[in-house]
Amino acid sequence: MDFRERVSIDLGGDGVAQVRFTRPDKLNALDPDMFEAIIESGRALHKMKGLRVVVLSGEGRAFCAGLDLSNFARTPSPDEPELTERTHGNANRPQQAAMLWRKLPVPVIAAVHGVCFGGGLQIASGADIRVVHPQTRMSIMELKWGLVPDMGGYALWRGLVRDDVLRELVYTNREFTGAEAQSLGLATHVDEDPLARATSIATEIANRNPHAIRAAKRLHAGMVERGTDAILLEESIEQHAIMRSRNQVEAVMAGMEKRAPNFEDV
Repeated sequence: MDFRERVSIDLGGDGVAQVRFTRPDKLNALDPDMFEAIIESGRALHKMKGLRVVVLSGEGRAFCAGLDLSNFARTPSPDEPELTERTHGNANRPQQAAMLWRKLPVPVIAAVHGVCFGGGLQIASGADIRVVHPQTRMSIMELKWGLVPDMGGYALWRGLVRDDVLRELVYTNREFTGAEAQSLGLATHVDEDPLARATSIATEIANRNPHAIRAAKRLHAGMVERGTDAILLEESIEQHAIMRSRNQVEAVMAGMEKRAPNFEDV
């Protein structure tokens, strides 16, 4: 599947979807078509049968260089919504390009290499897991252009980056490497081949009960904002729905019989 020659999706038989940014000549920078293509791909993934895990990467020399600088010279069309308008649920269009990965019902693993600046870093932050090449150039870039991060970063960085560290990264827009990103909280793993490592993790997740994986992602989504009582109840609700289901029994039997499980997809 191809979206505006900007994003492609290839769903494998194991339920792992390889989602790639396909604008390598511009380092996968974000222009209006790129925003729309990302959002369109998100809609397609939401409806995709047999989907278990997403691996998100960029073709060419970069994951995503952030906002295409030609946007600064572009005159907005008269019918273009204001940034304050909520055009995609709780988000505007740029925010949705990053938030949709967190909103997807399945885990998303970002494989990050080359350059990951500004909006590109906020998109990567929307993933559940980030595997980053040690030499990746990264920055919360917006203050360089006199702007603030506004693609969901402040929502997505909660629980990832210590508050004072995040303030320094935002205020100075300093560049850091993928190796440093792990100590900062912005990378889960550092690897010389991030796409292979991300795909390996995705394959492992795809061999778990897909209903339980989706339930776990829902629980993670509410963990930061819900109170303790609500979290405890939500755990029980999710577990009650899964326990003794066909897939849960299959997980037990496959483990006891030391064989690959045969799960029914959602």
